[in-house]
Amino acid sequence: MDQLEQTTATKIPAAPARRMMRQFELVERVQAYDEAADEALLNRAYVYAMKAHSHQRRASGDPYFSHPLEVAAILTELQMDDATIATALLHDVIEDTEATRAEIDTMFGAEIGGLVEGLTKIKRLDLVSKKAEQAENFRKLLVAISSDVRVLLVKLADRLHNMRTIEHMKETSRLKISEETLEIYAPLAGRMGMQTMRDELEDLAFRWLKPDVYEALMTKLGALGDRNTGLVDHITAELQNLLSANGVVGEISARAKRPYSVWRKMENRQISLEQLSDLYGFRVIVQTIDEVYQLLGAVHTKWQAVPGRFKDYISTPKQNDYRSIHTTVVGPRHQRVELQLRTSEMHEIAEYGIAAHAAYAEVKASTERAREAARAVDGAIIPEADVASGPYARLRRLVETLIEGNTPEEFLEHTKLELFHDQVFGFTPKGRIIALPRGATPIDFAFAVHTDVGLKTVGAIINGRQQPLTSELANGDEVEILTRDGVDPPAAWESIAKTGRARAAIRRATREKTRRQYSELGRRMITARLTDVGISFDDAMLEAALPRLGRHTTADTLAAIGRNELPVDDAVRAIAPDAQPSAKRAKFRPRNRFDHADGQDGWFNIAKAMGLKFRMDAEAADAGRGGIPIRGLNDDIPVAFDETGAVPGDRIVGVMTANQGIRIFQIHAPKLREFEHERWIDVTWDVDPTAPERFPARIALLARNEPGALARAATIIAELDGNIDNLRMTERAADFTRMLIELEVWDLDHLTRIVTRLRTCPGIAKADRVFEAAAS
Repeated sequence: MDQLEQTTATKIPAAPARRMMRQFELVERVQAYDEAADEALLNRAYVYAMKAHSHQRRASGDPYFSHPLEVAAILTELQMDDATIATALLHDVIEDTEATRAEIDTMFGAEIGGLVEGLTKIKRLDLVSKKAEQAENFRKLLVAISSDVRVLLVKLADRLHNMRTIEHMKETSRLKISEETLEIYAPLAGRMGMQTMRDELEDLAFRWLKPDVYEALMTKLGALGDRNTGLVDHITAELQNLLSANGVVGEISARAKRPYSVWRKMENRQISLEQLSDLYGFRVIVQTIDEVYQLLGAVHTKWQAVPGRFKDYISTPKQNDYRSIHTTVVGPRHQRVELQLRTSEMHEIAEYGIAAHAAYAEVKASTERAREAARAVDGAIIPEADVASGPYARLRRLVETLIEGNTPEEFLEHTKLELFHDQVFGFTPKGRIIALPRGATPIDFAFAVHTDVGLKTVGAIINGRQQPLTSELANGDEVEILTRDGVDPPAAWESIAKTGRARAAIRRATREKTRRQYSELGRRMITARLTDVGISFDDAMLEAALPRLGRHTTADTLAAIGRNELPVDDAVRAIAPDAQPSAKRAKFRPRNRFDHADGQDGWFNIAKAMGLKFRMDAEAADAGRGGIPIRGLNDDIPVAFDETGAVPGDRIVGVMTANQGIRIFQIHAPKLREFEHERWIDVTWDVDPTAPERFPARIALLARNEPGALARAATIIAELDGNIDNLRMTERAADFTRMLIELEVWDLDHLTRIVTRLRTCPGIAKADRVFEAAAS
């Protein structure tokens, strides 16, 4: 590639003007690889498009027809069929001229008419608009191209020519289109196996997005090339000698790494250009697979292989059907040499991907099935049994998964995760290959096996050893997923997962779990309130009241009550308009503010007046009302414990919050005064003795300033099975220090034993439980 002569203050020079290809030249190009091409069709399309665009000019001043003609020329290099070439010539006529779909159908047939209309719809998509619109438009684009691969091929050629001539556009448009090319179109070309087109799209976009970096990089690459004069010829000669010695006929080619590829590697590894050891790559193309492996053995025998740099994509092809052997050896002059070994058929697919002749023949044969499978932009489900193998088939399968995103932004996020990442390959214990993005975890692996497996995952065994679910998978790992019924994936997994499929499933499961939790909370709230007025709740009575509440289902209504979106009293009035609350509840008149003079007994009396009961408190056992049972953070209703601390055995109060369900407070917590009485919820402890949990609490210590005082206190807490979560000094003086210890305990008895022992500890003058953030 020529070095770039520009700075950020100057424009990149335009490509030299190219003479427009004549009509007979286009026909000859197509007939050179397809003798049966329809010459009359190509002639009609050429003349029709030229006349339709005759009065139009591009921003460069060139005739507009030069653009569709260049798009057609790019596709002839990919050896596309005559219908695709005709579509390229006509792809703008419906959008930019007076031509209609009916006219195209009449002159060129319904097949070409459909392709042109599909491209017209895609052109109308503004992929450089704001994020939500971009995501929705890209979703439509993917679904559209999944119905006929030729739409994608023409679109990529169209984008390539536009990038080649982008210097004539305004700077803001150049940057937006270049960014879109780098983020969407180049990776999409790569996923389809069209590596040559991907490389050029990336370099063109990189050239405009980072012109200073591009210029500096090209200068350095040129200097390195001068220093390595003769090295490429030397290595090529050595490889040729190796081929001859083993009786193998092959073609050797050498290439320098592309600018964008070099820059991306430098960024990912955080290294300088001089530290890169594989700036040159060598490719050897032989005739058979046996010769590939024979040559591989000879190379590894002659030169030392670099550990970790061998990849066999022949036995395990990439998802885009790319097949080749990659290896790096320490070759002549002690230089690292990256080698790619493949057959000519593999090379054709590697360079042209889905457009390669053999692959494209298979695609054409299944086009009708594909159209039927994705017959609408909004997408029909694509039956897996109807989908052939290969990159295009996998794209259609992927589109089915991606369109499940709840929002356009989620779709775009999932697409970038699924479609545009390098891959690693793992194996199930039965030998099934699972392809995942680089950096994927066992969580991604589990959801790739099956969504149900992912939802039940509790652990993973990697290569015979149990490993954390956050482990990053490497090529060749054998992964066994451990599952258990009745579990839900933690919401935190969404930030760990790398694949869109896993993230979408986790997000759906989290939403469903939250909905179930709030629905259960709502059920308990309305049951307790109806019990208070002497009515036994069942779903039928709530269903009968739905019209009065303006709700559609009982589940949604209960969830709305649980979220505090629908006041429980409103639901009770809708179910039983004439019901009267119990005498005890009617007598209570909550005050707007709490009187500090009430003291601790006053707090309890207020709670008792509200009918709160505590299972571990004998005095309140006859309160006459059932509270909502509270366990801990793993309960089946949304519960959050206030940071001031509440442990089993404490008298507790629940407060309805907007986003966290019920927030639990110890009855003496001063922070409770911030909430109106109407928001208090009747709650009780319901600790499961078979699954004990720790709960947060706070202890304030007054320690003498003497060596070992803190250590002795920490030892006591540890000996009594307490878990210190945090410790901080709140006040320091010459002779004493006040400190606040945040710890986790099993229950009130456990906490009391710790405080009692601390009070007898040498060096500790005072130990008390507190509810404020800092000891007073």
